[in-house]
Amino acid sequence: MEEVKDENKKHKPSKIGSSNIERRVFWFKMFVVMSLVFAQVLLILYAYGIMREYLIYWKTGAFLISGCVVLYLVNKDDNPAYKLAWIILVMTVPLVGGLMYVALAGNKTRKKFIEEALENHLDTFKFMPNDDNVQKAIKENSKSASVQSTYISKYAGYPAYTNSDVKYFASGEENYKTLLEELNNAKHYIFMEYFIIKQGEMWNGVLEVLAQKASQGVDVRLIYDDFGCAMWIPSRFIKEMESYGIKVAPFNKISPVINLRQNNRDHRKITVIDGHTGFTGGINIADEYINKVDRFGYWKDTGIMIKGDAVWNLTLMFLQTWHMLTCYEENYSKYRPNVYADYNYEATGFVQPYGDTPVDDEIVGENVYLNMINKAKHYIYITTPYLIIDNEILTALTLAAKSGIDVRIITPGIPDKKLVFWVTQSYYDLLVKAGVKIYEFTPGFIHAKSVVMDDSVATVGTINFDYRSLYLHFECGVWMHKMDCIPEIKQDFLNTMEQCTEITAVSLQKTLGIKKFIQRVLRLFAPLL
Repeated sequence: MEEVKDENKKHKPSKIGSSNIERRVFWFKMFVVMSLVFAQVLLILYAYGIMREYLIYWKTGAFLISGCVVLYLVNKDDNPAYKLAWIILVMTVPLVGGLMYVALAGNKTRKKFIEEALENHLDTFKFMPNDDNVQKAIKENSKSASVQSTYISKYAGYPAYTNSDVKYFASGEENYKTLLEELNNAKHYIFMEYFIIKQGEMWNGVLEVLAQKASQGVDVRLIYDDFGCAMWIPSRFIKEMESYGIKVAPFNKISPVINLRQNNRDHRKITVIDGHTGFTGGINIADEYINKVDRFGYWKDTGIMIKGDAVWNLTLMFLQTWHMLTCYEENYSKYRPNVYADYNYEATGFVQPYGDTPVDDEIVGENVYLNMINKAKHYIYITTPYLIIDNEILTALTLAAKSGIDVRIITPGIPDKKLVFWVTQSYYDLLVKAGVKIYEFTPGFIHAKSVVMDDSVATVGTINFDYRSLYLHFECGVWMHKMDCIPEIKQDFLNTMEQCTEITAVSLQKTLGIKKFIQRVLRLFAPLL
């Protein structure tokens, strides 16, 4: 008995925490990175000063450079609001703005990153099953739902499935409890991909299981976003994980070079266990997500667990990212859902996990949302931490409300980013005037990203209603039709709404003039925030 105890103790990891020395090392690294970035900005300004002082025709040169950049932007196939923000910057400070755009958007490192990511992204899709029969069944059930699912299948590349089950979690606490249980059941492999991993009770609980499983021969792999985790994990993190047998790959490491590639973050939250069980949603691995620490009041988040065939989409999302980061070649087929499990779920509905990437020409996350808004016949309920939307979504929401659709949106009552929250609030006036009902979550911060419509369709995932999620980040979500959990998603929205303060036209009139002015200025540059 004692030998068993000693063996378990041997594989129990120490709790990882940042010592004072590690914190100092981290902040020193960040100081070096920021100093180098600042030096590049100064270099551009210095070059601008030299040209202005010594070149007789510097104004003409600045005008030509800016004019070429503006001409390029106008004809570029990109979001109009994003282009407008750059055009305003270029026209306000002509030469500096033009040079900044050329330095950022024309960076060869980012182009190489995009080409490699896109090639890897497309190569993975040959492992996706044909879902013609499933699409036919969806169409027979609902033409409206079929339109939405067909788009995801054909243009995002992620098929729909039956023979799957979905469990919805209305809080991070519920999600975490089940996650630990399922991780403990792993026998063959565990894949985890997260934007934020922060030291604390939640991570220590996960790490203990991962280390134990790795010691038992389970293939444990972890992807984390280098920017998202920069302030929260120590410099020894990778070596520490490898000492437990956990394979680690950081996504898009922070660079001291001014580069738009740094904007493309891995915002996904994915766990896959033995191919037949998967988790996703808004929940990162940090104590605020399970309310073990108080950050911005009560932290409201949601997640889902999938079992069955549909997990395959999440598995391939992870593997395509893993290959992009490590160049490791392997046989993906051995990770299929039915390799290590024999299951059969009654087909109550349809499940379609999907990914979105900034390296292709499809804005999948936004189009899924637009499809749902435009196809709603009775109601559409939206929960999002940020509401920084482009003209397409703004028009769709207001038109739906004007057409008699019950459109409701829940946003945070206590924000995590004050200026970003002000931009979110800047959209309230137009939405409320059109009949959209806005609610702010009084107890704290809403981090959930969920949409439910007409008791029949819902999506839960990582995709915020903002430019970063919709245009810049690697994201994922799960589209569902007629699944048993959809009424639970609706009821959770209604329960959350009872804890909210409704934003009315009267309350909006009380907004201070100076705040409105700042909000309007921020709105111009919202796509660059």
